[in-house]
Amino acid sequence: MHEKSLSHDTFCSTSQIDKSGPFPYNLCGMSNVTLHVLHSRDEIAERVRWLGKQISQDYQGKFPLLVGILKGSFVFLADLIRHLDLPVQVDFVRLASYGDSMESCGKVKLTKDLELPVEGRDVLVVEDIVDTGRTLKELLEELARRGPGSLRSCCLLDKRHRREVPLDIDYVGFVVHEGFLVGYGLDWAESYRHLPDICVVEPGTQSSEKAGPDKGAGP
Repeated sequence: MHEKSLSHDTFCSTSQIDKSGPFPYNLCGMSNVTLHVLHSRDEIAERVRWLGKQISQDYQGKFPLLVGILKGSFVFLADLIRHLDLPVQVDFVRLASYGDSMESCGKVKLTKDLELPVEGRDVLVVEDIVDTGRTLKELLEELARRGPGSLRSCCLLDKRHRREVPLDIDYVGFVVHEGFLVGYGLDWAESYRHLPDICVVEPGTQSSEKAGPDKGAGP
């Protein structure tokens, strides 16, 4: 796949990101950042449509509860539900395991719980990216204790080569091996979520947050 290299300044050009009007985003002091497009918005859209079709087939005649993991999954989940040919409910949890750096802090904390009950429901957990698997595994174990009728998981990006715990994901968009990823909901210190493509941060990139080495992102 041909990668397009883009600098921080390139992303501040409205012509490069297909937006009209002034560039509306504050990149929070990020500087000297070079990004490479890994999956374009068109590739993402095609894969999300495919996932929606698979999920719709598997849940036909059911009324699933989709659980999004904040914050990263919100863009993916919003697109995914519009490709589902069945009624659904949506709820969110928030699990803190990452700060401003590129490395996991190694701890998982539930900071926002579900508002809807899961007992007896067909639950599908939706995540943007999974690498070590620890965060998602802990969430699935917690939800299993609440007695759902069924429990499955879906992620857009799977860094399975970084897995530290046994974890099988039912629906996967892309298997990836590249480094730290941003865009399409994925952030670096709360920046870059707005980018329509999924991009790799070039190794050695510096920022005002003095992030650690390029190791990848995701629970």
